[in-house]
Parts: sequence; C-alpha cells; structure tokens
Amino acid sequence: MCCHISCRFETPLRSVKRKACCRRQPITQLEDEESMVSVSATPPGPSEGDAVTTPAPFGSWGSPVDSAAATAGVAAGQIAAPSYVGLVDGEAWWVEPRPKEEGRSALVRGRADRTTESLLPAPWDVRSRVIEYGGRPWTAAQDGADTRVVFVNHADQRLYTFRLHDGGSTAPIALTPVSPVGGGIRWAEPVLDLARGEVRCVMEEFTGDGPSDVRRVHAAVPLSGAAAAHRSVVRELSATDHRFVTQAQLSPDGRRAVWLAWNHPHMPWDAAELCIAEVTDDGSLQRGTTLTGGPGDPVAQVEWSAVGTLLVACEGTGWWNLYEVDPDTGDKRSLHRAEEEFAGLQRLGLRWFRPLADGRLAILHGVGGQRLAVLDPARGQYVDVPGPKDEWLPHIDAVGNRIVGVAAGRFTPYEVMEVNADSLAARAISRTPRMAVDTEYLPVPVPRMFKAQAGHAIYAQVHAPRNAAFSGPSGEVSPLVIWVHGGPGLRAPLALNPEIAYFTSRGITVAEVNYGGTPGFGRAYRERLREQWGVVDVEDCAVVAQELIAEGTAAAGRVAIRGVSAGGFTAALSVAAHDRHLYACATLYCPVLDLLALSAGGTHDFESHYLDSLIGPKQCADLYRLRSPIHQVGRIDVPLLLFQGLDDAVCPPSQAEAFTGALSRHGVPYKYRTFEGEGHGFRRQSTLIMCLEEELRFYADVFGFAAS
Repeated sequence: MCCHISCRFETPLRSVKRKACCRRQPITQLEDEESMVSVSATPPGPSEGDAVTTPAPFGSWGSPVDSAAATAGVAAGQIAAPSYVGLVDGEAWWVEPRPKEEGRSALVRGRADRTTESLLPAPWDVRSRVIEYGGRPWTAAQDGADTRVVFVNHADQRLYTFRLHDGGSTAPIALTPVSPVGGGIRWAEPVLDLARGEVRCVMEEFTGDGPSDVRRVHAAVPLSGAAAAHRSVVRELSATDHRFVTQAQLSPDGRRAVWLAWNHPHMPWDAAELCIAEVTDDGSLQRGTTLTGGPGDPVAQVEWSAVGTLLVACEGTGWWNLYEVDPDTGDKRSLHRAEEEFAGLQRLGLRWFRPLADGRLAILHGVGGQRLAVLDPARGQYVDVPGPKDEWLPHIDAVGNRIVGVAAGRFTPYEVMEVNADSLAARAISRTPRMAVDTEYLPVPVPRMFKAQAGHAIYAQVHAPRNAAFSGPSGEVSPLVIWVHGGPGLRAPLALNPEIAYFTSRGITVAEVNYGGTPGFGRAYRERLREQWGVVDVEDCAVVAQELIAEGTAAAGRVAIRGVSAGGFTAALSVAAHDRHLYACATLYCPVLDLLALSAGGTHDFESHYLDSLIGPKQCADLYRLRSPIHQVGRIDVPLLLFQGLDDAVCPPSQAEAFTGALSRHGVPYKYRTFEGEGHGFRRQSTLIMCLEEELRFYADVFGFAAS
C-alpha cells in the first residue's frame, strides 16, 4: 500500500482557528491490536461524579480507544458488519469484513458446536462489483455427501466453486472467463441448480470501455468449469428488456419466476417493477411481464410464499409496507399497514423479510432504525424480538422457525444473530473480537429531533464527550464535529461506532445528522432532497450545528464538518455556504466534487442518472455548476483535509486532483492524502488508522489542543 500526501498549509492553521487552548504535542504511535470495542448490553451511565476526573483541554484527553481498536470494526467508511447471511444445512454462513487482512471479505461458517471457520484463506476475497455496490456473492447447498460452494472473487470478479467434505475442502476452480473489455464480466446473486448442473446468476457484462457500456441479464453457468475459458458456454436466460435486474426467484413448483427490474433514468427505490415470467424446461425465462410496481409505487423486495402467492414490499402509501400479491392478477392485499418502514432502498440482494415455514414472516420494521419481529399475516400483528439490538441490517434469512440476521445496539457492535421464531430467544453466533475498554469511555448516543425554521423535523444523534479519567475545563465546551453520512441513500445507524468513540473519549462531541433525504423516515422525508441535493442537506446540517451552539453544547468557531462520499459533497458545500463563524474546517473522504463531470459519464452506470432526481435534468448546466464544490472553492475560507482512494470508480481521483488544484489557486489551506489499492471507501486497516490519526491531528491544529 502506497500513501501519497500533498500539503498546502501556506497559511498556518493557527491563523484561521479561533482560539488556541494549548500548544500541540506530537501524537504517539499506538499499539496495533486486533480488536473491536464490544461491551455489555447495559447502557453505560454518566461518569460524572463516579470518580475524580482530571480537568484537561477538550480533545487532549488520554484514551484507551486507540486508532487500531477504533478501526478494527470499520470498512468502506462505515461501521464494518457481517453481511449476506444464509442458512446452509442447519449452519449459518456469512460474509465478514477483515480490515487487518488487506480489507478482504471472508466467507465464514458458523458450526453447530458454536465455533466459526473461515472457509477460504487470504487472499480470496468474497465480494461482487456488480453495479459497483455488489450483491450477494456466494451460495452453497448439499450435493450428495458434500457441500457445494460457489462464490465471486473480488480480484478478478470470476465465479469459483469448491466442495466441503468431512476431510476438508477441495481447491477452488474457476467457472467463468475473464473478459478484456471494459470492466469485464461480473456476477452476483448466485443460486445453485444442481439438477441441471448449473449456477444461476445476475451477469453484468461490459461491451466497451465506457462505464455505461454494459448489459445485465439472468444467466446460467455450468458447474463443470466449461465456461472458464469460453464465454459462449454461458447460457443467457432472459431477454435484455431492462437495464437492471435482480435475481430471478423460482416459484415453489418451479414453473414461474419473479424479479425486480428498472431502467435509466430511475433508481430502484423510485421505480422498480415486479416482473414475472414462465420457466421453460431448460430454465429459460419467457413471456415476461410487469405484474406490479413502477414509478410511484416501487417494489423493494419480493418472495414466494409456500402456497404460491407473492410477498411484496411496496411504497405506494408513502411507507414501505407489506402486501400479498396474486401472481395471476397482480391484486394486492395489505398484510400490515402502518406509518413505519418494513423495507428500504434496494440495490441487489438486500432482504428485510423472509417467510417462515408456518406462514408467519420474519420482518424488519421501524422509523429510523429497524428491529426484528415476527409477523402473523392472518392477524396483521407482529411481536418484536426483545433485547438491546436496535439496528438490524437487511441481511436476514429463515428456515423452519430459525431466523438469522445481523444486528447491533447502541452499546454493542454488529453481530450475526440467531433467533427462535417461537420463543423469540436470541443469541450471537459470530465471534466478535474484543478489547478491554470500560463503558465509561464510550459515548451515550442520544437521538434528537431538531426543528428547522420552516417547521420540518431534522433527525440526528448526538454523542457527547465521555471519559472516566478526564473532564473539560470549567466554563468551556468541547469542539463539535458534524458527521454527514455517505448517503443520500444511507442513514447513520444507532449502533456502537468505535470511530466515534475515538473522538468522544478524547473530549470531542460528534453529531450525526440524518438530513432530509435520508431513508427510514418515510417517503415525504426522503423526497425533501429531490432536486435539492446540496441545499437541503447543507441547511439541515447547519441547523443542527446552530442549535447545538445555541443550547451551549458547542461554541461558534469550534465546529468542524466531516463527510464520506456524498457526505463529503455536503461537507465541502457546507464550508462554502457558511463562513468560519459556523465551521472552522472540514474533513472529506472520497468526496463527490464535480457534478458536471459525473453527469457527463464520469461515474459508474448504476448512478449515472442519479443526479436527474437529486439535482435536475442534465441540461441545467448552470445548476450543476452552482451545486458543485469544485466551482465554489472561492467561497471557502477554512482549511480542508482530503482522503482519496486511487482505485475509486464512484468518485474518481481526477475530481479530487482538480479540486485541490483549485484550492491551491485560491490560497485555501489543505492536506490531501491518496491511497493506492483503495477504492470508494477504505477497507485496509492500515489506511484507516492513518486517516483517523491524521484527522485527529488536523482538529488539534485547527482548535489548538494537544492531540493525545
């Protein structure tokens, strides 16, 4: 891994900060531990008064949450979490991020004896790049006395297969070819068809060198390996009527299949249709039609019930609610109507609900965070799984009365959980690395709702400084960092985030803003961002910062803003829109910086028309220029810190290079770090450690404290 740094602090940082509390001291090199913060389910209580604390400047507190521990559970700019959980012959399997192993994703098996096993050694990396964000990258099934496994390897995006048996496993063999055209041939959502000796997938095939020279179809690949050198052996199962498709799911009798599909310029959460087709004797899909969904009533997920009806999540009411759909007529019957979300923004392979053997459903639901529950459709009622897990990810599976999923709490990290649908008893089945950190060093996240001047709500969660050994000087308030999530289609989860603890345990307040446009709060809240990206998000963040200043939680001139990806876009525009009296600096991770370049083909195909709904028609060049941070550099008068992966296909490094060039021309102080081998969001722990420590030093320079 190579790191390159460009620094242009021609104007010393102390000339742009408001007040220096003490001289900056060099940060010590911290020990690299393989650990993730993990604490009990009991929320920590206030530390004030529990023990004598040492007054010290905010930001300078010594903390046991070192950079290695804070980044062990972080990947791609988000809290690292297991994903794509499934039940295989009674065992739970999942994909697990490994930041310490060059950021690879491991395929992990949870054995019946409650031990876990990584099924593939490094450098195998089980991760798909279909639509760049990927999809489910593995499948497995009992095949005679063995277990047949098929997976996508990230490095070459080929499908591989191997067998598990009592004595171990066979070596993986390639099933698909390498294509020299554009981004090659990619695969997602594999499903084994052992009767035909095939694996069915969504195939993404590049037809040229441009990011949008691509097609996607349902395809079948022989398990014999015959297609490894011959693309012609791959069977295409469907016509290319849509630009995007999800995996086709076969009915219980195998005679029909359903999937979701959409076309440019729409995103799936705006216009995904539910398609249905007949399955021929050779597995091909014929006479496909749209059953329901489309603009105004998109579909997020579809599943077959045991009796051959369809279970569907639609958003026609303004909330993702659940319905039963007749596969012959498309008629819908509500299963449970409520002003809360039972699904979310689909890309590929996300599951918010799964049918159980007795007709009940395992569901995720809520406003903001989603909890796991069991729904009885006959009664239209659900029962929540008890416990402290406030955040369940859309990666659930169920067989019989067993449910598996991924969940976290405000004081517990993401874990693979197993739940009995009858007793609702839950247990963790993944091995969470732990380190000894007392709960008194961890923040207590407080959900807040702020009111804008126009009267609408803004959702956020505030993490105050917390350290058992230190307190701030009397009469002073801590620096505040506004965190902007990497949306617009994401949300800051109410879950333990060791990166946040890294800052709060040193005396820095963090406020995560779920600005207008964030999913999880109903369509009306999400639609606030339509054609207003760069306006609503910027102003919502400012409202939260201003309100925290007004109530005395923060002080003017001691507020920073930090964002990843789309959050970097919001952070950059925020310091351009508001002078240093509100924001003293900004930290940008792989940010969106030039909307004109993105709209002209400078990004990947999946989001190549996303700006049509976020900004407006591409013909509005003046509007795109006005909303682009690169064209607002002249209004920035505070220092910036930028981090960029050189393999980023979503926000290409060319944007960051042009942006830093503009900063230099306008005399704006900045630091710029680039990382070879890193894409959109960083996965290697060495990269994450370097960034986190650099970010702390940056705030120390701006706010004038000694970084501990």
